[in-house]
Amino acid sequence: MPGQVLKHLIVHEPRMRWPVPPDISQKVDSQIVQSCERRGKYLLINFATGTLIVHLGMSGSLRRVAMDEDRRKHDHIEWVFEHARFLLHDPRRFGAVLWHEASEGPVLAHPLLAKLGLEPFDPLFTPAWLHRHVQGKSAAIKQVLLAGQIVVGVGNIYASEALFRARIHPEMAAGKLSLKRSALLCAAITETLNDALVSGGSTLRDYVNASGQAGAYFEIHAAVYDREKQACRTCTTPIRKIVQGQRATYFCPKCQRK
Repeated sequence: MPGQVLKHLIVHEPRMRWPVPPDISQKVDSQIVQSCERRGKYLLINFATGTLIVHLGMSGSLRRVAMDEDRRKHDHIEWVFEHARFLLHDPRRFGAVLWHEASEGPVLAHPLLAKLGLEPFDPLFTPAWLHRHVQGKSAAIKQVLLAGQIVVGVGNIYASEALFRARIHPEMAAGKLSLKRSALLCAAITETLNDALVSGGSTLRDYVNASGQAGAYFEIHAAVYDREKQACRTCTTPIRKIVQGQRATYFCPKCQRK
């Protein structure tokens, strides 16, 4: 997209997680895409006059297709360039396409982005930084990771896996995390995410990449996630499942003692 003129932004279904602004096409049609970035799970498509903020939700995908390819069911929004076409596919409509005017200030100050934590591969994400930012928090460490206000990118699967690697119980109060255990967790988070990147990511089984190809399913390599009652690969203790904040958490009660 960068450097190309967006001929048309076509909205077929505006009822997303938040309604797509009715005048959004007028904001971007015939404009040049200046750059594309990412912040947390938000895709940022930058124009001279503002930024399209795109979120894929739980099961969405943004894929490049042939100029004459038929639109599928649940292809809600399309970006049409002279020689390229992109479709936002979102069966659950949990995703979003919003507009941030450049005149309103930096896009990173937008309410959806302003409180996001550090990127997990940011050099600033260190054990000391993690330890400092969990102080005083009584919420469970798993919930604090999912909140995304300390570090982004640690979703439900990765949180369970990282906590297992760090040998930290998911229900432990975040504020009780010592500097030593912060170092273990910090390393476990980056290692888990790196492994997932190598395997192609992990998500629902209908995951596809930007070309529409199915990605690897990281869960098959998982140590604890979705392995309830199966033997821990470290100690053979049966993996347990609990529910935290309406999300499933998997852990080994022996390797991850409270």
